[in-house]
Amino acid sequence: CVEFLTKHLRADNAFMLLTQARLFDEPQLASLCLDTIDKSTMDAISAEGFTDIDIAVDTLCAVLERDTLSIRESRLFGAIVRWSEAECQRQQLPVSFENKQKVLGKALSLIRFPLMTIEEFAAGPAQSGILSDREVVNLFLHFTVNPKPRVDYIDRPRCCLRGKECCINRFQQVESRWGYSGTSDRIRFTVNRRISIVGFGLYGSIHGPTDYQVNIQIIEYEKKQTLGQNDTGFSCDGSASTFRVMFKEPIEILPNVCYTACATLKGPDSHYGTKGLKKVVHETSASKTAFLFFSSPGNNNGTSIEDGQIPEIIFYT
Repeated sequence: CVEFLTKHLRADNAFMLLTQARLFDEPQLASLCLDTIDKSTMDAISAEGFTDIDIAVDTLCAVLERDTLSIRESRLFGAIVRWSEAECQRQQLPVSFENKQKVLGKALSLIRFPLMTIEEFAAGPAQSGILSDREVVNLFLHFTVNPKPRVDYIDRPRCCLRGKECCINRFQQVESRWGYSGTSDRIRFTVNRRISIVGFGLYGSIHGPTDYQVNIQIIEYEKKQTLGQNDTGFSCDGSASTFRVMFKEPIEILPNVCYTACATLKGPDSHYGTKGLKKVVHETSASKTAFLFFSSPGNNNGTSIEDGQIPEIIFYT
C-alpha cells in the first residue's frame, strides 16, 4: 500500500496522504508527503484535500511548524481560515470568529505574522476577527514602532530553507565605542556557492541594556539593486555579544557575485569588531562555504575589512 501511495503522491493529494501516513505510523511516507508540501506549498493548500484534514489539529500543526514551506505567510493564513471553517462544520459548530479560533487552537500561534508586510496584515488577519483586538494592536505596533513590543509569534523566515542555519563571524576581537550619525555601516562580500542569507548579527550598546532602531539591506553591488531590506529594531543587554537582526524573507546569494551588506543603526555607542578577516570559511562534513570581504567605497561609517559593524552573516546553504 505504501509503495503504491508513494508512486502516486502529488501536491494535490499530499495532505490527504500525510494524514493517513501519520494515522498508520508510516514515517517514511509522511516524510515524502512533507517534502512534497514544502516544494509545492501553494498547490498543496489549494487542493480540496487540505480542508479535509480532520484527525485532530496535529497534522496541520506539523506542517505549520516547518521552516521550509515555500509560500507567503498571508496565503498560509488564508488557508488555515478556510480549514477552520470546514472544521467548524465537521464539529457541527456555527462558523463564528470564536469557533474558528477555538478549532484552530495552537495552529493559529504557528502563523508567522511578523513575516507579513503591514499591508498584507491589514488586508487579511487584522480584519479576520480571529485575532483579539489586543493582538491586532500589538502586531501593528510591531510593524510600525521601535523599540518593538514583544509578540508571541515566530519571526524566523521560511521559504525553502533546507538544512541547518549557519553563521560566520568576520572579526577576531571585540572593542568598545563605535558611534552612529545616520550613515550606514557597509561591507562588500562574495561567496563561492549559492546560499540564502536570513539576517545579520550586530553589536549592541556599551552602556547596558538598550534598544536600537535599524534598517538592514543587501544590495547587489554592480546593479545597485536592493535585494532585501527590513526596518526593524533589536534589544541588547550591554554585553559584547552579537544580536540577531533578521530579514523577512531569505535573500538568494549567487556564487562569485559582489554584494553589499548594509546596516543603518540609531542608538548609543556600541561595541565593534577588530582584527577582521578578509576570508572566512564555514565548513561542515558536506560542504565548504567561503566568504571574501572587501571594503565598501564611499561613506560607510568607518566599517571596513579590519574594523566595524556587521560582524556576522546568518545563512542557509
